[in-house]
Amino acid sequence: MQKDPPFDVSVIIVNYNTGHMLGPCLNSLRLQRAKEVIIVDNASRDDSLEIIGGHFKDVKLIASPENLGFARANNLAAQSSSGKYLFFLNPDTEVMPGAIRTLITFMEENPKIGLAGATIINPDGTGQSSWETRYPGQRPAGDPYKNLPGKIAWILGAAMITERKVFQDMGGFDSDFFLYGEDLDLCLRYRKAGWEIAIASQATVTHWGAESERTTPGKEVWRKKFAAEILFYKKHYSSSALEAIRRRNLLKALWRMATIGCWLPFFRNKTAANAKFDKYLTMYSSFKGAK
Repeated sequence: MQKDPPFDVSVIIVNYNTGHMLGPCLNSLRLQRAKEVIIVDNASRDDSLEIIGGHFKDVKLIASPENLGFARANNLAAQSSSGKYLFFLNPDTEVMPGAIRTLITFMEENPKIGLAGATIINPDGTGQSSWETRYPGQRPAGDPYKNLPGKIAWILGAAMITERKVFQDMGGFDSDFFLYGEDLDLCLRYRKAGWEIAIASQATVTHWGAESERTTPGKEVWRKKFAAEILFYKKHYSSSALEAIRRRNLLKALWRMATIGCWLPFFRNKTAANAKFDKYLTMYSSFKGAK
């Protein structure tokens, strides 16, 4: 009996110390009939390479001797891909049956869509926030992007599909974003070029989230996130807008730290309260120097 041909899509996964998640992710892809699966390993220190080499020999592996960051690694994989479509997927995911077929059909039926995401759910089945109608800082910056195409401003980069040619024409991910913020930036550039962003709601992906950073101290994670956010502001907003955003976030951080400090003796979970305080302390120090 002749097998159905594979879908003309290259699945691209960037892996960094998430070997424990690769099995479920790659097993879920075996049922999707993708043309190829490409993994860029960013010099993982765990058993990721052994897992891929031992159990998933059909995967195209690019083992980087250094951590290239999320954006550069995705671009590297895209350069060696051959599918009409690129499906960027985090390693801490499971793709539900039929999701890739649904995403491709959605793209082909909606030619104005440049980037599409899936419905993202948590492991317990609850919904996960995976899209927004505004960009961070857009309102205090004077709403400069309210008239761009489509209603969705950006989608989560954990699972997104685009045509390879369009992605190449857009210049791929901006490699100045090492980790975090690259999905925001890519979505905004697509919309500036006239494309719409959308969610193919019938395609579902389960996402654990933050697995590659699970051993990273919370303050360091927030430092990276705020650095990426500030880079996004500097790239896409005016200097006056950046100053308005900076002052707003400094005041927010001071208010939250003061509130947490006042109520700290009454918190039952002081560890969680201290973690929140550290978040806003990192926010303050990050935005204080953002000029």
